[in-house]
Amino acid sequence: MCDDLTNADNEKLLKGISRRDFGVMAGAAGLAALLPAPANAKAVKGRDVTFTTPDGTADGYFVAPSSGRHPAVLVWPDVMGMRPAFRQMGERLAQSGFAVLTVNPFYRSVKGQFLQPGESYADPAVRAKIGPWRALLTPDAVVRDAAAYVGWLDQQKEVDAKRGVGTTGYCMGGPFTMRTAAALPKRVRAGASFHGGGIGTDRPDSPHLLVPQMQAQFLFAVAENDDKRNPGEKELVRQAFADAKLKAEIEVYPANHGWCPPDSQVYDQVQAEKAWARLLATFAGL
Repeated sequence: MCDDLTNADNEKLLKGISRRDFGVMAGAAGLAALLPAPANAKAVKGRDVTFTTPDGTADGYFVAPSSGRHPAVLVWPDVMGMRPAFRQMGERLAQSGFAVLTVNPFYRSVKGQFLQPGESYADPAVRAKIGPWRALLTPDAVVRDAAAYVGWLDQQKEVDAKRGVGTTGYCMGGPFTMRTAAALPKRVRAGASFHGGGIGTDRPDSPHLLVPQMQAQFLFAVAENDDKRNPGEKELVRQAFADAKLKAEIEVYPANHGWCPPDSQVYDQVQAEKAWARLLATFAGL
């Protein structure tokens, strides 16, 4: 998960590059590495959206192929929220034939992109700002949000509501995918967690305890440094899916926590592309 120990691991990989310099580089280069379009990429259209949830007005970015109806995907970003990298990842999924909603998980507290150039979660001031917003994302709040997000998706003309829904999550969003799948088992048929934190814990509200309520297959792409700190977490999840007789691909990737988003300090293009290919395979049956 993303915390001070994770930041320390990442700092080791970035010796000689200041946090500020990295932020400026990422902002100037854009998405440090432009993500390649899929083969036979579909033309897509995207738009910023707002809609009502039980807790207020949510905002996000919706993108889908320019024609036809397609299976929906709900994307939960990492703790740094909505930003260009996640817009681009949503567009790439849409190019592969999905109608994608990337949400601002902190809509109760802030709208749109809140990180400024040069800022990152490694900065204590940024963590202090995000902390109270994150605290509002209780398990019950996540479930309410998930129901509202999927309900909104099912009303869009680009969405084929007769097909299953997929959900992806990064960092803090990883366990949110599990809560989404458990809360909406008739709609969510596939999920993917990338360097997700807290997917299996000893707490009574641990996400892995929700697996019996699911009908979804899952992909869990685990960061190597996360696994070294807590190797038992993935085994709790593996056993839960085995007991429920649900398919789960669980793999430790030789990369640090946060390696998937292209604007990450520890973005690993080779491992990120591998994880992306496994995501598409997981969603193939939606």
